[in-house]
Formats: sequence, C-alpha cells, structure tokens
Amino acid sequence: MSTSAERYYQIISDVLDRIATTQQDSIQKAAKVIADHIASGGILYLLGSGHSLAVAMEAYNRAGGLAPVDVIHDRTFGRAERLEGYAETILKDYNIPAGGVVVIISNSGRNALPIEVALYCKERGITTIAITSLAHSKSVTSRHSSGKRLFEIADIVIDNCGIPGDAALDVEGVPGKVCPTSGIAGMFIIESIVAQVVENLARAGYSPPVFMSANVDGGDEHNMKLYEKYWHRIRGL
Repeated sequence: MSTSAERYYQIISDVLDRIATTQQDSIQKAAKVIADHIASGGILYLLGSGHSLAVAMEAYNRAGGLAPVDVIHDRTFGRAERLEGYAETILKDYNIPAGGVVVIISNSGRNALPIEVALYCKERGITTIAITSLAHSKSVTSRHSSGKRLFEIADIVIDNCGIPGDAALDVEGVPGKVCPTSGIAGMFIIESIVAQVVENLARAGYSPPVFMSANVDGGDEHNMKLYEKYWHRIRGL
C-alpha cells in the first residue's frame, strides 16, 4: 500500500503531465507575446493574490529568471481580493502602458481582484495571460458584478489542470482533501514560459536578459548590469 507522500507525488506528476500535453499551445502563445514584448524593451508584469503570489514571485528577481519582470503586489491583497474597485487604485501605481503584458494567476478565477485587473487591461490594450484552474473556475460563479470569471476575459488562458477546491489528496481519517496542486503547477507553467521566452529571444538574436546566481563567481557583476538597465522601471527593485 502506498504512503500519502507517494500518492501526492503521483497526483502532482499526473497534473504536470496533463499541463505538458494539453497546454503547450497556450504556453507557446504566451511565450511569443512576452518575448516580442521584452525584445521591444517592455517589462513583464505578474499578479497573484493569496497563495498565487508565490507563483508570481517564482519569476521575479531570481537566478535563472528574466530581469525585466515586475510583480504587482500590495500587502492587503489577501484581504482585499474580493473587494471591487480596489484593483484600479493599485494598478495606477505601475503605469502599465498600452501594448504591455500582464500575467494574472488565480486558481479559482472568481474573485474581484484578478477579474478587475483583466478588465482594466482589456480596456487599455494590455495583453493578459491567465494561469487558472478551468475545472474549478467553471464549477463556481463569479464574485464580480460583471458576472465574468478570469478565463472569460483573459487573452490567453493556461489551465493549471487542478480540480475544484485545489486540494487533491485523500488521507484516511481526514474528512476533507489535503495538499493543493496549484502552487507547484503554477510554478511549472511560469518556468515553462520563461524557458520558451529565453529560447525565442536567443533564436531572434536578442541576448536574453537573465539573472545569474549571486552566489557564483561573476554573478554580482553580471546582475548589476541588468539592474542598471531596468531598476528605474521596476517598482519592486
């Protein structure tokens, strides 16, 4: 009989396999949009509220990651993600231009914050890429007055292939499921996009602006050149 740890490993492996086999078209579309945007001098923005913030942070200011990346974040996001009218106040601080690109991560895709960000971007000609659970989102109603869910607004939708409720493992004697999949799945999707963006840029003859580890020789010097290029345009640096 397998242990709970072994069964969770199998669940996660199955989720990642489904993403790899069913979401490649969307991942490739997202990577093309982002690579073209970076090559033209643009900054990629990411937003995730609640635990989805961890997925956004996976692509931000780290070894092996793209330098022209900013995370849209406010310390009240977790408490305010159901509050209508809040998103626009935050987004005004980032001055995202028409033609920009924003990745919005929301497992349920039903709360006001990610929906309002997507609507705000659509009105201003900003491309949106959603990472969400279609199974979960289609099983619930919107909490926004528009009646829409994130996947119904975003320009490109990438399914994290999770189940409604996110938690996926049954443990004997425990009344509800445990161990969500959206965090690992979301990070896999983000890094898959980054990998393809870097390949696209390199193939186009554009030197990919990628951070090195600060803990290897030459890392600080390499990274400082990127900071000098982008720091004045990235709010979090």
